[in-house]
Amino acid sequence: MEFVAYGAFFLTTALIFSLITLGLNLQWGLTGLFNVGLAGFVAIGAYTSAILTTPDDPARIGGFGLPILVGWLLAMLAAGAVAAVIGAATLRLKSDYLAITTFGIAVVVQLVALNAQGLTGGPFGVGFIPRPFGALAENPLAFNLANLGVVAVVALLCYLALEHLSRSPWGRVLRALREDERAAISLGKSARSYRIQAFALGGAIMGLAGAVQAHFIGFIAPENYLPTLTFQVWTMLIVGGSGSNLGAVIGSVLVWAIWAGSGAAVSALVPTDQQARAAALQIVSIGVMLCVILLVRPMGLFGARPKRPRPQAVSEGEGRA
Repeated sequence: MEFVAYGAFFLTTALIFSLITLGLNLQWGLTGLFNVGLAGFVAIGAYTSAILTTPDDPARIGGFGLPILVGWLLAMLAAGAVAAVIGAATLRLKSDYLAITTFGIAVVVQLVALNAQGLTGGPFGVGFIPRPFGALAENPLAFNLANLGVVAVVALLCYLALEHLSRSPWGRVLRALREDERAAISLGKSARSYRIQAFALGGAIMGLAGAVQAHFIGFIAPENYLPTLTFQVWTMLIVGGSGSNLGAVIGSVLVWAIWAGSGAAVSALVPTDQQARAAALQIVSIGVMLCVILLVRPMGLFGARPKRPRPQAVSEGEGRA
């Protein structure tokens, strides 16, 4: 029973990561927007839902006691709105310039969460976040299975919606902008408008993931949204295959399995007084796995392989020459 309970907990966490990766895949895999500040959008969603649904706390703003589902929807709106504003201000930048800007924004969000104690609880975080099926918390098996069902439904709905969007005319415009921006603009498409839309929708999905994770754990703190989170999610997308929603989900499960497995191995094999230093082996294991996969499959497990140009037919005159 303990193994089943842990398996449900593991899959729930992996599917929450897959939500973040799906949002990143929309921004980068479909549109080519280099966002390395995704931890900021996850934090915005988590804190928004936590503040709106928790009971009254004299140390910070709150006490609204809204239903969990309402908190999730408002978390999406908040993260999406912030992403739209940031996109409107920064998407003129490209490649590494956009990456530096989004990273700076994530750092600002994390610092606000750390220092705005009256709003976010500061370094003490936000506790007593209502959890779905909280009445089952004393039964780990039932609680984890119930939450797995909820998170699986949310992840499936996001996956199906993004699959539909990627095959729609809207998704084809995004791909065209990524592959050849000048050609897409020449057809009358507004690159700025479409990019802001994709950036906002991706940010909203990341905010939803943050909210779901906050309610699953029941507690959030600023250290949950450090750059390590960005590293994990980018690795998940690269391993699964950029541009593939299925790859985003499978890559999340695979990378989280290696991350959790390496952590368990460190706890079991390394002496207690050395475990803090040995924790870096988790990042090393992920880096080694990433190198191996990119050597074997440069486009990731489910990434589209680049098409080879067909050899042009040689004309008769060239052939005779």
